[in-house]
Amino acid sequence: MRAIGRDPLFIERGEGPWIHDVDGNRYVDYVCSWGPLIAGHAHPSVIAEILGAAARGTSFGAPTEGEVELAAEVVERVPSAEMVRMTSSGTEASMSAIRLARAATGRDPILKFAGAYHGHVDGLLAEAGSGLATQGIPSSPGVTKAQAADTIIVPWNDREAVEQALEERPPAAILCEPFPANMGLVPPAQGFLEFLREAADAAGALLIFDEVITGFRVSRGGAQERSGVTPDLTILGKVIGGGLPAAAYAGPRTFMEMVAPAGDVYQAGTLSGNPLAVAAGLATLHLLDDAAYLHLEQTTRALAQGLSSAAIEAGVPAKITWAPGLLTLFFTPSEIDDLAAVRGCDMNAHAAFCRAMLEHGIYLPPSQYEAWFPSLAHGPEQLDQTLEAAARSFAEMSG
Repeated sequence: MRAIGRDPLFIERGEGPWIHDVDGNRYVDYVCSWGPLIAGHAHPSVIAEILGAAARGTSFGAPTEGEVELAAEVVERVPSAEMVRMTSSGTEASMSAIRLARAATGRDPILKFAGAYHGHVDGLLAEAGSGLATQGIPSSPGVTKAQAADTIIVPWNDREAVEQALEERPPAAILCEPFPANMGLVPPAQGFLEFLREAADAAGALLIFDEVITGFRVSRGGAQERSGVTPDLTILGKVIGGGLPAAAYAGPRTFMEMVAPAGDVYQAGTLSGNPLAVAAGLATLHLLDDAAYLHLEQTTRALAQGLSSAAIEAGVPAKITWAPGLLTLFFTPSEIDDLAAVRGCDMNAHAAFCRAMLEHGIYLPPSQYEAWFPSLAHGPEQLDQTLEAAARSFAEMSG
């Protein structure tokens, strides 16, 4: 909120597409807890499953039937997944997938992309997106030089930079968000994900897709299903927990059986696969059928088209990127293809727009480096209110 010149909102409650702050204001919410609430706030089916699980016990430190059911659901949906390992956060899942890649290849370096955020793993905070980009922090104090030295950073969508980096220092893995959404949504250029698959194979590296944001959101099987490009390992989070702390990493049996106790790559967590989180995740995934994804696509498309028309009518330079359930409005006349392009956006215009939208009852991510998260709960009423507020906000900015 500091990035747009506002104090944070303190939230009292939420239902469906709405949130209410402690001062009694109601907003249409496009943050949705930064992505987990694809069904909206306090969906009755999700709440019922959480309450039922809580009544049976909140934690056991032992396997439960729900964990197996959730793993089976993930394997059925996600093309790369044959086995699944639960964690409590996307950061833990990223850390564990990287450790597994290093063990599988015998290499130390990891190649990542500028503007991508993979949780607050020490070695991955350099040139990260999300909050680090919003606050202008290039890395974090406390990260050692040795950890940073094992991270190779290249621009997103830059084939030559990837090829050069792989030739100079073959990594254990190429790690990417297939549809990066932590510098705003910056889609891959045509054929870029296919190129990464081929480049990883040629270099003897694993390809890891961080689908913490895109998993179960942009399609039933995530970005890998939508793009047709299958990674070696997949990191999952947000939607998989239905609003409670849960994440996972998944892949073929040949890799996943390297993880203890089946193998020697250690990972554990007292609350990994927590019964409440598993129940919330399963309830959410059961809501995500073909009709749900059609709704997400139609809602996001209408939102993108409406915002574009409103910006053009007001004479406000803007570019809009979107995928089902994800959208970013960039304040720039230029094309957006990497972090440098995002940094060239008009941050003051973005801040003014966010402040105006709050005044008109719309709660947006208060950072140019974040994506909007339309949900199944957003319908025609919220869409009309949002586009009317956007037209008024654009007019106020240009006037």
